[in-house]
Amino acid sequence: MKNTLFLLIALWCGAAAATGPASGEWNFRVLLDDSPIGEHRFALATNGEERRLTSEAAFAVKLLGVTVYRYRHSATEQWRGDCLRQLASKTDDDGTPEKVDASTTGDSSALTVTTAKGTQSLDGCLMSFAYWNPAIRKQERLLNSQSGKIEAVQVSRAGSGTVEVRGQPVAGTRWRITTTAQPIDIWYSAEGEWIGLDSTVSGGRKLSYRLK
Repeated sequence: MKNTLFLLIALWCGAAAATGPASGEWNFRVLLDDSPIGEHRFALATNGEERRLTSEAAFAVKLLGVTVYRYRHSATEQWRGDCLRQLASKTDDDGTPEKVDASTTGDSSALTVTTAKGTQSLDGCLMSFAYWNPAIRKQERLLNSQSGKIEAVQVSRAGSGTVEVRGQPVAGTRWRITTTAQPIDIWYSAEGEWIGLDSTVSGGRKLSYRLK
């Protein structure tokens, strides 16, 4: 299961005008095969074109009352419009630590990403796996804030249905993010709000996010 949860966890976005929500909070219950294993919280604040997102995740998978897997992740992202400008994240993936620092310099759109494995410079207006921002549906590559790697993706509409939101069924549209690992299904309400996530992790188990 290591290195798979967070992934569930375009070359150019165009103009810097923000297309996602101006602000908001998302507090998700995280379930594995419909059993709760933790939560993932997001908070977004906006000041003009600048946006700041903070997130905290904590999962624990138990078997017969014994914890067999733990996951902790925290990140702070600074955005200008739909372009990621800074990122600082720390992860404990069941005892394996990871850290990512990324930033731009001045008006440059190039993002310098540093991890324990080295530093790379990435051109263009990049997005992370920012499920909260519907602009993610137009992207062809995304920055993994846990590993610091660029992931090639294909995003397509995958139908409609209902998803549980705060205990009530809500009509939504499902979009699929296809990666080199497991596909990730993201649910949006009719108003464009991120309301859920479903994917398959190691062993064919189902991982879900449901708003509390």
